[in-house]
Amino acid sequence: MSSHSDESGKKLGMWLFLYTEIFLFGGLFVLYAVYFARYTSEFVAGGKELDQLFGVVNTVILLISSFAVAASITAVQRNQQKRTLAGLGVALICGLVFLINKYFEWSHKVANDIFPGSEKLAEGPEGQNIFFGLYYMITGLHSIHIIIGMVLLLVSLVCVKIEKITPTRFALLENSGLYWHLVDLIWIFVFPLFYLVV
Repeated sequence: MSSHSDESGKKLGMWLFLYTEIFLFGGLFVLYAVYFARYTSEFVAGGKELDQLFGVVNTVILLISSFAVAASITAVQRNQQKRTLAGLGVALICGLVFLINKYFEWSHKVANDIFPGSEKLAEGPEGQNIFFGLYYMITGLHSIHIIIGMVLLLVSLVCVKIEKITPTRFALLENSGLYWHLVDLIWIFVFPLFYLVV
């Protein structure tokens, strides 16, 4: 009974933490909306500088990773250790590919002198400078959350392997999954704001 209460408490704690993350990104999205209303044409021009293919590929990658994490949680409940490990492995690979894509995308922008403080943006319209400032801040913060999520999934994978996570004790994996789903959900909002802005 005490074990069940402990598991429930961990889940409640994770939900409370996730709400703070929602407020964080929600505040940034409101800031984006305020500036978008003021500099609409510059934001649209900035969005055209981004490669939609990178955004689409990363969206698909994160959707696959969310499915893999959900499948791993189902698998551990059914005492299917190999499937649990496989699901977590797929999610980790997806997270790594996402970060690699983001690295190449940012590198391309930096090579084209499109980054906060660059001469190209400093000499351009104020709204476009703000657009890319928000772009780097929000996508950078999201990437940090991806890294944190990958660490949680990796710890969960190790715990499954050494059987610290079992069909009757899997709060760590479930909480890691909740965090990962939130990170993926945030990207679903980030993608259209920057890559599909019209």
